[in-house]
Amino acid sequence: MKITIVIPNYNGKHFMKPCLASLEEQTCKDFKILVVDNASTDGSIEYMKEHYPKIEIIALDQNYGFSKAVNIGIRRSGTPYVILLNNDTTADPYFVEELLHAIERSPRIFSVSSKMIQMYHPELIDSAGDLYTVIGWGICRGAGRPVTNYTKADEIFSACAGASIYRRSAFRKIGYFDEAHFAYLEDIDIGYRARIYGYRNMFCPAAQVFHVGSGTSGSKYNAFKVKLSARNNLYVNYKNMPLPILILNFLPLLSGYLVKYVFFLKIGWGKEYKEGIQEGMRTMRSQKKVPFCIRHLPNYIRIEAQLIRHTFAYARDWFTRKICRK
Repeated sequence: MKITIVIPNYNGKHFMKPCLASLEEQTCKDFKILVVDNASTDGSIEYMKEHYPKIEIIALDQNYGFSKAVNIGIRRSGTPYVILLNNDTTADPYFVEELLHAIERSPRIFSVSSKMIQMYHPELIDSAGDLYTVIGWGICRGAGRPVTNYTKADEIFSACAGASIYRRSAFRKIGYFDEAHFAYLEDIDIGYRARIYGYRNMFCPAAQVFHVGSGTSGSKYNAFKVKLSARNNLYVNYKNMPLPILILNFLPLLSGYLVKYVFFLKIGWGKEYKEGIQEGMRTMRSQKKVPFCIRHLPNYIRIEAQLIRHTFAYARDWFTRKICRK
């Protein structure tokens, strides 16, 4: 057995049937399924035990969030590779096969992100992997673009943990998903760490999955999500950037936070964003920084160059879309 598909679940009973049914139709059968349930109260566990008795289920005693749930699944898996899959997805029949082929191309590949397509607008992309910027913004690459875009395999900053494959042995070297995050930006954080250690994160357009989006949180923006994302954004930068790089990026990061605050203020979530930043400032020193190692210096330089390049690429893309709309 080469792959364990880890599905974190919290009150997602209504999603489980199409998700699990799509996994039964995979061309590659060399996997097992492990569902980690965050103390659901909607009958999810009972449903799976009745209809999918062969699936392994780990029932947690409370909702520990995405990061801890998938860490428990990764540690339990015992296979060379782990696919993390959101419950609000249905996978194309070649999904597992294509991800496996992609990650086996090189031992230096830590993760491979699939092409996530919007469930209710299948002509549009949901995600083609994640990028990160020098202003501290995570960019969901390709979101809202026609599905005919992003047809070539290429390197990305980090994989979207909603539907990606990971090299299990690498976790022992770089660490697991940060459980302090609970949820949101934990995939960018671990992708950042992997790059510091010299691993690569890739995108595979042939591995496709349809995604509802915000299936657990319920909406694109809500108080819980805005506050947690703001806090976790500070964690990502504090943990992964050595002090000289933090000083170098201080003004771009500050401008990024201010612009986001104004944005959330306009749409009614300014208070929550501010609270998240304040909590992050109070607690970030308790977070474990990635130990600086001189042999990783070339990786830090490459990462910094990518952050700057991604920022300008995002700005150019944003202005192009605004002009096109006019």
